[in-house]
Amino acid sequence: MNESVNAYAAAGVDIEAADRAIDLMKASIEKARRPEMIGGLGGFAGLFDASALTSYTRPLLATSTDGVGTKVAIAQQMDVHDTIGFDLVGMVVDDLVVCGAEPLFMTDYIATGRVVPERIAAIVQGIAEACVAAGCALVGGETAEHPGLLAPDEYDVAGAATGVVEADHLLGPGRVRPGDVVLAMGSSGLHSNGYSLVRHVLLNTAGWALDRDVDVLGRTLGEELLEPTRIYTKACLELAGAGGVHAMSHVTGGGLAANLERVMPVELGARIDRGSWTLPPVFSLVAEVGGVSRSDLEATLNCGVGMVALMQPDAVDSAISSLAEHGIPAWVAGDVVAGGEGQVTLTGEHA
Repeated sequence: MNESVNAYAAAGVDIEAADRAIDLMKASIEKARRPEMIGGLGGFAGLFDASALTSYTRPLLATSTDGVGTKVAIAQQMDVHDTIGFDLVGMVVDDLVVCGAEPLFMTDYIATGRVVPERIAAIVQGIAEACVAAGCALVGGETAEHPGLLAPDEYDVAGAATGVVEADHLLGPGRVRPGDVVLAMGSSGLHSNGYSLVRHVLLNTAGWALDRDVDVLGRTLGEELLEPTRIYTKACLELAGAGGVHAMSHVTGGGLAANLERVMPVELGARIDRGSWTLPPVFSLVAEVGGVSRSDLEATLNCGVGMVALMQPDAVDSAISSLAEHGIPAWVAGDVVAGGEGQVTLTGEHA
């Protein structure tokens, strides 16, 4: 037994380190529970009591999976790992909420070249904290050591979540009507998309260091780039429950227009007024330093809008107030029009 363990260690896989990582992350995971979660760490599968769904007339299960892209490279360069897990959850659960689904449980997967228990525990801490913020349970996960495939200090993260929505409350293109208001919700920054462009422009081409103080940002470049993704889940579930919301769009890779078009009926369109909000400094910085055109910027980054709701005009004021209580700035950014062929058009200049 010891000889086989030693042989595995000689190949670059440290089972004892993995066990220590599990011990370190137990406290964080314990916080990310729901009453329906059965058991704890150590099983082959996470268990969730589905009898809770019997209260639904016709429950629809929704599922989503994602990662955080090359933002992990920033975390690794800065040796800061307790926020990247928060990003992971945000990217997954906010894809669920756009159809009105409440996220129930999540699993994660971490692949690394070498298991450093404290680093893995920090990543999972972020995942657990974000699950608490989203109201979902962290029912399981996997940490895989891949020596030779990944460098010792390299890692990547991925996750998947499952949610549920009552069929009659499902949000989407079928509910959208001409005259609906486009309600924009502010992002916390870059979130977790477009980092290949951002890294190319600011780090590789301009040669900026992550510890560089940037006046327009009010902090170092690295601190800005590691700003966690905003989680809209609970706030958007409240909006959906209050009525008047017809569809929502999570603004991720591809930018505002492309993601909003995913929930736009082909017979309608939307007009967005850039003048309804000010472009946050980090986006202007990328454009100016890299000479990135506005079309490329808007097709890659969220440009300050992380989530959008299409809703009845008479529900807008209460929606803005509700979002403010969650610390989410929101504003009317445009409207839905007939005959738009499913396209979203941005006009004007940022304030």
